[in-house]
Amino acid sequence: MRPQNPLVRFRLPAVLLLVVIIYGTAGYMVVEHWNAFDSLFMTLITISTVGYEEVHPLDQAGRLFSVTLIIGGVGTMLYAFGVFAEALTSGYFVIYGRRRQLDSRINALRNHFIVCGYGRIGTQIVQNFAAHKTPYVVVEQNTDSLARLEREQRLYVEGDAASEEVLKRAGIERAKGLISAVDSDERAVYITLSARALNPRLFIMSRAGQPDSIRRLELAGADRVISPYQMAGFLMAQLALRPAVLNVIGLHHGTSEIGIEEILVPDGSSLVGRGLRESGLLDSGRAKLLALRRGDGTLHVDPDENVQLQQGDLLVALGSEAQLTATASLVQ
Repeated sequence: MRPQNPLVRFRLPAVLLLVVIIYGTAGYMVVEHWNAFDSLFMTLITISTVGYEEVHPLDQAGRLFSVTLIIGGVGTMLYAFGVFAEALTSGYFVIYGRRRQLDSRINALRNHFIVCGYGRIGTQIVQNFAAHKTPYVVVEQNTDSLARLEREQRLYVEGDAASEEVLKRAGIERAKGLISAVDSDERAVYITLSARALNPRLFIMSRAGQPDSIRRLELAGADRVISPYQMAGFLMAQLALRPAVLNVIGLHHGTSEIGIEEILVPDGSSLVGRGLRESGLLDSGRAKLLALRRGDGTLHVDPDENVQLQQGDLLVALGSEAQLTATASLVQ
């Protein structure tokens, strides 16, 4: 649950204090026949116990009325101070301020990823995003996971990821993609449906615990569905059959300095209409181009040097971080 504004806690004390002030002012006007200003002033100095002398001499009825005003007014003031002390000692102001700062950072995100679930898989996803400085926000409702997110100072939104309100708070309209890493296939389907309805252009990837759920998630709108068990089995088999290949690119645990990257040819790129050789993408110091996929889905594996680049082409490149960065900067 989102932290409540601490000032809301003072609504009842404020209302009670206002009632006491009105009661005192009206009472002195009726009992002592004073004007409104004198009655208000007498009420304030009475309930605040500042010790000023009486504005006008009080008769017996006025003294009796002052007794009731002191009991009600001082009691209300003590109650208000008690609420303030509780809010101060319990850290409500600090918690609320931290949450406001977190919301401000989330509202500033653009082209980010929304990670739903911060379990074992979600944690690994976030760690990789953080290592690559990829903007993200986590959506979680489990108490233990929320405590970890707080300790690790991650950007997060508390709530059910299937809720449209929660997804909007995570900035789904501005997001680049959503990854559902929850451990329930049923919840993953609801999350996918909600996300696709809010942002039809969103790239959605989902985890599937059961093989039968892959088709359901695809029908719900997921662009990619990953089965951790199938992937783990595939990688283990490949590591047994081709250990050298996986050791080079580090796919089994992500520790290699060599990686594979997707690079999109954006609108207005200076390379549009130029061949791969002419563009300089095949020069030494650049990443190795493994494939080129056109916007219409046409795939060129190990593309020829004369293939001309088009707007919206997706380049799949292999290389070190420096080589991949050099290639990406040239395409931009």
